[in-house]
Amino acid sequence: MADYTRVEVEANDNSLMSADQVYRNMGDPFRVKQVRIYEGEPEGKLCAVTGWSSDDGGRPVEAYAVQIEDSSQGSAYLVYGGDWGVRLAPADSDGRWSMEDPVQWGETHLVMADLEDIVAAESA
Repeated sequence: MADYTRVEVEANDNSLMSADQVYRNMGDPFRVKQVRIYEGEPEGKLCAVTGWSSDDGGRPVEAYAVQIEDSSQGSAYLVYGGDWGVRLAPADSDGRWSMEDPVQWGETHLVMADLEDIVAAESA
């Protein structure tokens, strides 16, 4: 288990925000495929998630989550991806991962309070 995870994302085509933060791990990272987002959704909205890389002007890569130390709650879960952050889409979206898809959006990373809001990817 790595002791820390660093999220280093410069503003880019996927995310206009930047992030340079270090989190103390409390477990091992695992691959994720979906997260439940609560912004404006009292019951939450299930979203597909992928990491996003600057390769080829933006392409999907694996997204991961890891339990981290959180001073306000004791622990939380960091969801992170490539050097351009993570990309999200409604779980029922039929489109392929694309910067041109208007229902998709990018974030530098996510900090989630509950493990139940993260859907792990199948192990290979």
